Amino acid sequence: MTQLNSKIPSGPLADKWRTYKATQNLVNPANKRKIDIIVVGSGLAGAAAAASLGELGFKVKCFTYHDSPRRAHSIAAQGGINAAKNYRNDGDSVYRLFMDTIKGGDYRSREANVYRLAEVSNGIIDQCVAQGVPFAREYGGLLDNRSFGGALVSRTFYARGQTGQQLLLGAYGALSKEIEKGSVTMYTRRDMLDLVVIDGRARGIIVRNNVTGEIERHSGHAVILATGGYGNVFFLSTMAMHSNGSAAWSAYKRGAFFGNPCFTQIHPTCIPVHGDYQSKLTLMSESLRNDGRIWVPKKKEDAEKIRKGEMKPGDIPEEDRDYYLERRYPAYGNLSPRDISSRAAKERCDAGYGVGSTGLAVYLDFADAIQRLGKGVIEARYGNLFQMYEKIVDQNPYETPMMIYPAVHYTMGGLWVDYELQTTIPGLFVGGEANFSDHGANRLGASALMQGLSDGYFVLPYTVQNYLADQFKVPRFSTDLPEFLAAEKEVRDNINRLLGIKGKKSVDTFHRELGRIMWENVGMGRNKEGLEKALKLIPELREEFWKDVRIPGTNDELNPELQKATRLADYLELGELMALDALNREESCGGHFREEYQTPDGEALRNDKDFAYVAAWEYKGTENKAELHKEPLNYEFVELKQRNYK
Repeated sequence: MTQLNSKIPSGPLADKWRTYKATQNLVNPANKRKIDIIVVGSGLAGAAAAASLGELGFKVKCFTYHDSPRRAHSIAAQGGINAAKNYRNDGDSVYRLFMDTIKGGDYRSREANVYRLAEVSNGIIDQCVAQGVPFAREYGGLLDNRSFGGALVSRTFYARGQTGQQLLLGAYGALSKEIEKGSVTMYTRRDMLDLVVIDGRARGIIVRNNVTGEIERHSGHAVILATGGYGNVFFLSTMAMHSNGSAAWSAYKRGAFFGNPCFTQIHPTCIPVHGDYQSKLTLMSESLRNDGRIWVPKKKEDAEKIRKGEMKPGDIPEEDRDYYLERRYPAYGNLSPRDISSRAAKERCDAGYGVGSTGLAVYLDFADAIQRLGKGVIEARYGNLFQMYEKIVDQNPYETPMMIYPAVHYTMGGLWVDYELQTTIPGLFVGGEANFSDHGANRLGASALMQGLSDGYFVLPYTVQNYLADQFKVPRFSTDLPEFLAAEKEVRDNINRLLGIKGKKSVDTFHRELGRIMWENVGMGRNKEGLEKALKLIPELREEFWKDVRIPGTNDELNPELQKATRLADYLELGELMALDALNREESCGGHFREEYQTPDGEALRNDKDFAYVAAWEYKGTENKAELHKEPLNYEFVELKQRNYK
């Protein structure tokens, strides 16, 4: 039986990472050339890891399903990246960033990993500035900061409303240098469909060339997954439509434990659903909450008139507006954490105060900021976001409030990893959103970019090398070994099984239904009855999928429907595990809100006595219940408290 060992170094919290680096095992430069490392994913975590390991002298193979690493979903991050530089001299520090992140995650993350994240954050900014990332600057030329949710300081560095894109271009530049040098080989348009394990270690992957359909075998001494999150299990999310959890799921089915799968982030500022046939949702950056004020009408009759089109938001006088976040959480106001802000919006809409044609929207209003600062300042800060909103909604947000509503945005859960970001399969490492490591039950805004670059630039280059220190004597693996042939056969058999169903319903029909089940029962508000219902409906839907899905075309061509089907087959299993994890966790914490467990004023009620642990699930077969392993969260340096943002 696999035993969880988090491998947290001993000693004071502030010394753990320095001690690890000072005592880690190293690889001779000449021996690095003998070692192959596979990196799956080319977003911030993947590109940074591949570039850094290539620069160190290892031979790296990097895989992406995009036609270019520049298209990774990291570009969708808009608002900024956190770091404890304290340029504003407003009291920030590494320890404060650490505590804000622990508290924001509702005390369900591993404190040593979170402290390391805060510790290396400042180096990320220095690295990116050196790469030429065009961070916003104040008039005097110094880097500018703004605020994000869950913090009382301004620590977020940004590049207008396209921070993720600019950071990815920096990482892409570093990666391109290594590709040109020959230390990194780039494989585009490849989907990872299986992990190859030899003698208990990760030694390769099976991929499909999405253009030709060819199934390829690739070997390496270690494998790094940096493949993002699995939020598209809900069908409608802010994630790119190709974003998926299949690489992580294939690793789970090969023996990697899955950590806290039910921890899903609902982002409070997204453009509301506008019909039954849309394929994704659009994020409006959290940075907008720096200057925008969130409100709904105080009177239900006003809200009803707005929904019927008989009244406009400008017709409602100031005294009849409920700025509910400012009212309920005066200390943080409109910059309250995402889980709290999302539930507050849902509560107002469920109570009948929602706006828009569906009643599932609240207002994000910039009138005060425009009057105080001028339209030019707001346009300089958020111009591209306002333009995007107007193109989608056909309303001018300079003149009328934006309408927003919570939507699935990020997954804090992911493959379980130890302090070295290594899974329960030796040689398999996971970086960025694909692991569970740093954010507990709720991620603070502007911390996803921080974690991706932290893992890629500043953690994995050390920890992977530590693992590989005794691997240079292992010769390169032939992809004709029985383990590779068996894994390839399983992949081919699965594809042929899907293509051979020839049913009547499209992949999207099944995915949309899965999304409905997940949103209604495993979404913002969860309860025992709904979760048990989901655990009944998902297997039934999965059975129907394998009997009645229709996938046109063949495997030997560019076949988007086949790509979607392989990913949905995994979601139909992952969704069940998420519901099982949510049912098991009989408490409310962060984004996991069990309606049975809340304080008298409607806040999340944790149960530290019984659930202060990481739930790490072990695969036992598709039709068998996964086995739960528990990693206790032992806080040596943090006092567990009920969160208070009031």
